[in-house]
Amino acid sequence: MRLHGNVKADLLRRVPLFAGLSKKELAQLSRIADELDLGSGRRLIAEGDRGREFFVLVDGDAEVRQGGRKLRALHGGDFFGEIALISDVPRTSTVTTTAPVRLLVLTKRDFQRLMREQPSIQRKVLEALAIRLAPETI
Repeated sequence: MRLHGNVKADLLRRVPLFAGLSKKELAQLSRIADELDLGSGRRLIAEGDRGREFFVLVDGDAEVRQGGRKLRALHGGDFFGEIALISDVPRTSTVTTTAPVRLLVLTKRDFQRLMREQPSIQRKVLEALAIRLAPETI
């Protein structure tokens, strides 16, 4: 069963980079998000690789490892890889499915095209990024 646009938009709204987007902007973002169903044991991202996509785990489970050490488990509603949408840095960890999963996937190419076409989305994403990177103020 495929997800409706509103469900996709609600999942994407939980991502801090997208929290400031309007309903219309979230709908535009959800239109470029693909759905994938994958089995257990699939490596989604690999530590050291260049990132080209961002994932929202709709259903299922995955684990995050760094240097071979397990850092945490991921479950439905969790997301990872968002830095790949805006920066060309190597992945800092490996994520592998530990159960069958359903994912939303945004590719860097599609996301950057949307930001060029919709400056309001670009501005809001950059503002959210600046807030996340800013040191805490006293």
